[in-house]
Order: sequence, then C-alpha cells, then structure tokens
Amino acid sequence: MCGIGGFFDSEINYKEYPVYYTEILMKMNAVQKHRGPDEEGIFLDNHIGMGHVRLSIIDLETGKQPISYAAEGHTWTIVYNGELYNMKELQDELSARGRTFRTKSDAEIVLMAYLEYGSEFVSRLNGIFAFAIWEPVREQLYLYRDRSGVKPLFYKKEGSRIIFSSEIKGILSYPGVKPVLDKKGLNEVFSIGPAKTYGSGVFMGIDEVLPGHYLCFGKGEVKERSYWSLVSLPHEDSYEKTVEKTKELVVDAIERQMVSDVPICTFLSGGLDSSLVSAVCAKKLQEKGERLNTFSFDFVRNDEYFKASAFQPSQDRPYAEKMAAYLASDHRYLECTTPDQVELLKQSVDARDLPAMADVDSSLHYFCAKVSQYNKVALTGECADEIFGGYPWFHKEECFRAHTFPWTMNLEARKILLRDEFIEYLDMDEYVLAAYEKSIAETPRLAEDTKEEARRREIAYLNQKWFMQTLLDRMDRASMYTGLEARVPFADHRILEYVWNVPWDMKCPDGVVKGLLRESAKEYLPEEILYRRKSPYPKTYDREYEQLLILKMQEITEDSSSPVLEFIDKNKLEKFLSAPSDYGKPWYGQLMAGPQMLAYLYQVNYWIKKYQIELI
Repeated sequence: MCGIGGFFDSEINYKEYPVYYTEILMKMNAVQKHRGPDEEGIFLDNHIGMGHVRLSIIDLETGKQPISYAAEGHTWTIVYNGELYNMKELQDELSARGRTFRTKSDAEIVLMAYLEYGSEFVSRLNGIFAFAIWEPVREQLYLYRDRSGVKPLFYKKEGSRIIFSSEIKGILSYPGVKPVLDKKGLNEVFSIGPAKTYGSGVFMGIDEVLPGHYLCFGKGEVKERSYWSLVSLPHEDSYEKTVEKTKELVVDAIERQMVSDVPICTFLSGGLDSSLVSAVCAKKLQEKGERLNTFSFDFVRNDEYFKASAFQPSQDRPYAEKMAAYLASDHRYLECTTPDQVELLKQSVDARDLPAMADVDSSLHYFCAKVSQYNKVALTGECADEIFGGYPWFHKEECFRAHTFPWTMNLEARKILLRDEFIEYLDMDEYVLAAYEKSIAETPRLAEDTKEEARRREIAYLNQKWFMQTLLDRMDRASMYTGLEARVPFADHRILEYVWNVPWDMKCPDGVVKGLLRESAKEYLPEEILYRRKSPYPKTYDREYEQLLILKMQEITEDSSSPVLEFIDKNKLEKFLSAPSDYGKPWYGQLMAGPQMLAYLYQVNYWIKKYQIELI
C-alpha cells in the first residue's frame, strides 16, 4: 500500500516555478510517509503535480511510482494506492492486445488498462484502490476509488485548482489551506461521529471521492461518475446453490488477496470471520510447505476484569488458541496495557486527522505496530457482519423498527456532557434524521420484496454505507500509520453483489445469525468455532483506564484555553465523572460506552488544538 497526493490547475503552469511546487509535493509526501516508508517519488508537469510514497508489497525492485507512459509527445502518469487482485488476468488480456510492460507493478497495468479502454476501464478491476491518472491530451485529472471504499481519497476544490491526497493531512499541508470547521462539520463530530457522512471530509471544503465513483477535472468543469453500485434483483438460486456459490466467492476472494511478494499473516480472534480467512490462508500455504503467521489481541489482565454482556458475550483468547492449534499456525498473542492505549489516543487522531473510535482505535494502532514487526501484509475478517447480517441491530425488533441509525438509537447519551445552547445550535436530531433519511431514500429497491424484506435491505444498506465505512476507515489508518497493509477479503465487490440479493431466510436460516456464512465455512472450521456466538473486537474492562481518562478530562477543565470547553457543560461533566460508568449501554456501535465518551472528548480537544482548527 501507499500514499498519494497532488494538485491540478488548468490556469497555472507549475513548471514556471518548479522549485516551489516540487517542495509542496515533497511536503505532501512527507506528511504521509507512514503510508509508504520504503520509497517516494514525484511528477511535475505544466498543470499537474503528483506525489507518491510506497510500501513495497508487489514488484519490490521496479515498482517505484509515479509511473508514466510517453507517446506522441504526451506523457500519461499514475499515482496508485492499492492492490489489484485480478492482475494476471488483466495483464494477459492487455498483452494479447499488444500492450507491453516495463515493470511487474499493478500500477502500470492499471495505467495501461486506462490507455486501452478509456475512463470506464475501472469496472474491469478487482481490488482495493485509490488512484489519480493524468490525461495529458485533454489536460484532465481523474480520481478513482474502489467499490467498497477500502482505500481513502480526499480532495479540495479551490476555483480552478484541485488538491488531492490519501489523507486529509496531505491537503492541509498545501500552502494557504486552513482547517476550518463550520456547523455541518461540528455535527459530523458530535452528532454522527466517530462515523462521518460518506463523501464528507468533515473540514469545510474538503470532500472524499465516494466508493465506486470517479471524478474528472478539466478546464472549468468537474464530472462525477458512478461506475458501480448495488443493484436489487430477484434471487433465483436454491439454498444449496447459494451456500456453494457463497463459499466459492469467499474462498476465491481470500486466495486472491494472498498475492504478495512478501509473506502474509492474518488477524485471528477465534470468531467465525477471522477464523475462516485464516483457515483458507493456512490451507493454501500448507500446499506450498509454508506456515501461516496469526495474531490475536487483548488487554493486559483483561481476564480479571472482563464482564460478559449482550454485546460482548465471551473473551477471544480461548477460541483463538483453539483455532491456532487447529491450523498449526505460528501464533502470537499480543496484549496492550492500559497506559499504552491512553497514550495512543492522540496517535489515532494523528492518523485519521479526525477524532476516532477512542480506545477501539488506539489499541488497534498498538496491535498493528506490533504485527508490522513480523509482517507487512495482514488479511482480516472485517466487513462480514455488515454483509451477512451479524450485528445485533439486524435482529433486535427495536432496531428493526427504529427510524434512525440502529447503532445510535438515542442521541441523549451524546448530549449528556454538552452545553444546552450548543445542543440547540447544532439541531442534532434534525441533522441525524436528514442523514438517515437520505440513505434510506437511496436504498436499491425491488418491487417483489415484502415490507419486511424491504426493511432488511434498508438496514443492510445503512450498514454498508455507514458502519462498514467507519471500520474500513479505522483499519486503513491504524494499519497504514504503522507500515502494515490490512486486506479485507469480505469486501470483495462480487461478494457484496451476490449476498445483497440473498433473502434473509437464507442469510439467517432458522434464526441462526450469519447461518449462510457458517454453512459455507463448514469444511474449514471446527464446530466449536463455526457456531461461536459473535463477540466484537475486544475492549478493556480495567477500571484504571477510566481513572486515567478522568484525570485527562480534569486537566482539560482546569485549562481555560482548552477548546473543547466551548462545547462542554462543566457541571454536567463533574457529575458524570463522579458516577460509575455504564459499560453495557454503548452510545455508538457495540463498544463505545461511558469511558469511550470521555476518550472521544479528549480526542476532540487534542484535535482542535493540534490542527489549530478555526471554528466558524
């Protein structure tokens, strides 16, 4: 994986000031160096500047970017972040049409595919990607993003100028760009966060290329195209055929995503999703006489503090150990201390450029940093719950009927520490309702659906457009900040397309949560793992964590310059700090309860102060 950045302006000739604009590109590269610590490069022409930092995974020797192709006095150039999983098929197809290649890089194949097929070529790609292509003949810049939104790509339009970057910090490093937060941005942070509206960069004027879309910037015009979206169609396969087709798609996606010129590993929690990914990888490696590296995560002494709940019914460790033994993998068990995850709350903001999922993010940063000491590429079980209906809100009646996001059913917990006048200013309920109803209106419909099945589609659509994006965002930033490439086989668009149209009684037969996926995984997993009840990513139950957060918040309230005090009611906060936190009622998702509220506000304060954000 890599980081990309650059700028385009049809009214400026950058080559008249090469030193100045080269320095800007180098600065954009520098702030994203964590995404690509191995190599970097730049390209500067009359109206375009492009930068790239590289984490070497494929074509270690000749894959340096930017990659250009010159012909008839023109030079086409690409900067690419991602992995192409149908690389061989596409290269063979292009070779048969007379295209030749100087490297073994998937970035060069993508550029050649553009030259051969034109701007709609992207529909031929199977992979995770965000890339920019410079079209010199028409003097146009193209920005593309993968179908599932696994890889990020932000941009800012200022008159005739476009600035783009893998991460927001790249745009903020451009001279004259200021971090500004308006009412809309404040709502993204306090009403929606740690999620964000798809397409939003939260900062005023900064947007994100939508998943499955591409943008074309030319002289005085911007064109946006959707090259992929979910389509609702009647499902005509029998249950038996559906199980077989699902297995084929999942196994093929996992095996394709094992492609790498460096050894891979997997995250292994002992749950269904990560165990299936690990089992397929282990089997494939065993055929070559190789052994899989697997990693599990938890918190120091969590076995002493853990309390089962409806959201987190069991600890991972016993299941992870059984699965590792079953796979005969080279397994490592990583533990994070309470002080470590508190200290890393700031780093997770640095990585995301936004407040994050509190310790759910900071602990993942810790674990990714440890894994990167052994491997550069990890396959994960992310996204299966959103696609196969694994979360509680797919099943609970109150979530099913609620006219709002099912992972944030009640905004009162978000308001509990805020000033009354700030709550009134934001119109939080109205903002959330508008965002929810916009997504509901977009949901692909099928006339044949029953009322209940239509609602199932709505909930599935919300999960894929919102909750899945938050977790993909988290995984990308945490992994790439530490020099690790995390892959998500379940986000393969072929799986999304097929399972989208599978009716609920096949996805969840006889009420078995994710029953379709479990049935598809039977030949790969022992029964104890196959039917283990879902337990999400671990969080700490150590009360010391909450005490450290209380101290952090007290420090903030004692410092009159703390920016978050503009939003917080001190009396409400003091009352909150003196009462024991409820760990069992999350205000976002399944894991973010009382302590995570404190951690989130701590991150907001740090974010505004560090980024010197102007509030308007």
